[in-house]
This record gives sequence, C-alpha cells and structure tokens, in this order.
Amino acid sequence: MKKIIFLLPILALTSCYDAQHNCKDFKTGKFKFEFEVDGVKKTTIFERKDNIEIETFDGKTDTSTIRWVSDCEYILQKKHPKNMAEEKAISMKILTTKKDSYTFEFGMVGSDQKQRGTVYKID
Repeated sequence: MKKIIFLLPILALTSCYDAQHNCKDFKTGKFKFEFEVDGVKKTTIFERKDNIEIETFDGKTDTSTIRWVSDCEYILQKKHPKNMAEEKAISMKILTTKKDSYTFEFGMVGSDQKQRGTVYKID
C-alpha cells in the first residue's frame, strides 16, 4: 500500500506533462524563425512544400532538399551550397508542437552539438 501512495504523485505529475507531437501539421506551410546573433534579433522566413524548403534570410533566398526520417525528424541539405559549411547536412527534430508553433532541436549531421529554437507558422 505504501508503494501505491508513493507512486500516485509521480503518476499525477507525468500525466500533466503530455507534450504534443502533431508534427504532420508542420510538414508544409510558411514559417518564421527568430533568433539572436551578437545581441541583434534576426528573422528567417521559410516555406516547406513536399521535400523542398525555400528560405529567405537577410534578403537572400536559398533552397534546400528535405529527407523526412520520421514524422518529426528530417535532414536538410542545401541544393546549391556556396562553401564547405553549407555542404554539411543539418538534422532537424521537432520536440513539441502547439497550435501554431513547434520547438525543435537542430545540429550538423554527425555532431553532438545541438541547438534549440521555436518556429511559428505564419500561413
């Protein structure tokens, strides 16, 4: 009986945190990602259609291919890399979703270094 009483609060806490994973809602559409570089707020706008992502950042437009690994994970690869750094594929993983946004983790394929951000659906 003591074990059951001990486990009840733990079960209550874990059931309250039920992260949404409606990743399919974000496979296509127009999105905005804001981040900070040296204290300056930057914004990138991108549109995903099927297996293509078209991104506009600082007035420049770039196209990448998308290879979906699962509903919540994909690999992003620049179609026309301009340098060695752009040739490296980026692993993207959607961690949680909300109605109009998702939190994700990203990093170079093969690297343990990951960063997190939030993307907002604008269309």
